Amino acid sequence: MVSGIDAVACESASIEKASWRDLNELRRIEQICFPKDSWPLFDLIGVLTLPNIVRLKAVCGDEMVGFIAGDVRRLENLAWIATICVLPEYRQQGIGTALLEACEARIKIPRIRLSVRKSNQAAIQLYGKLGYHRYGTWPHYYSDGEDALVLEKNLGLRR
Repeated sequence: MVSGIDAVACESASIEKASWRDLNELRRIEQICFPKDSWPLFDLIGVLTLPNIVRLKAVCGDEMVGFIAGDVRRLENLAWIATICVLPEYRQQGIGTALLEACEARIKIPRIRLSVRKSNQAAIQLYGKLGYHRYGTWPHYYSDGEDALVLEKNLGLRR
């Protein structure tokens, strides 16, 4: 069980490029994963169509079960993980790790940042295991007033 939700085993999720054709599935996943903070339709269209965005989906069978978007800002020599989500029933199976590692491999920028709810300990723990460290805090960032932690990972010069 994952937070009171029956887990669904996914033997081998594939990580694939996402496109505007994934809009409806992405909207559904965002609303499930982020009930307080799901992105508006316009933002979802943007993340699926704007240039300089790495957009990947995790697919199990024929269902999208996760998504990540990396916003590459070459002039700042920095990238942001704009969003990452995995459906609750598919968590704890390495899908979030696979999405993040696949996105990092495509970004080719030395520094990556992301923001996360201060209360989201499971995500903070995952990011820590993958080499992200605390960079700062955005006070009252979320609509309900919760702070966001800003985490950063230095990928070094190997890219």
